[in-house]
Amino acid sequence: MSDEVLDPALVARLKRDEHGLFAAIAQQYDTGEVLMLAWMDDEALRRTLATGRVTYWSRSRAEYWTKGDTSGNVQLLKSAALDCDGDVVLLKVDQSGGACHTGDRTCFDAGTLPLG
Repeated sequence: MSDEVLDPALVARLKRDEHGLFAAIAQQYDTGEVLMLAWMDDEALRRTLATGRVTYWSRSRAEYWTKGDTSGNVQLLKSAALDCDGDVVLLKVDQSGGACHTGDRTCFDAGTLPLG
């Protein structure tokens, strides 16, 4: 990767878990549809901001993965925002194809939970 680094002010605001990770929510930029939640570390966020293609950290494979490299279902970054606590990044993306590893458009279409 390039020699670009994350802004030190951003690095100072990020709150990571014991593995150096924070949650990243991908949302379709024009419809507001919530697509998926995955994990990032500083390097994944740096790659995402530098390239405009979303990169995550795979906890199960212990490696970086850029969304769409194997599936073709690319996430192009439109904007990124850090939440008030600094422990979640909201990525507004333009998703091509399914966002979920099952091939579905969103990871949140497995049914609603009963209330009350």
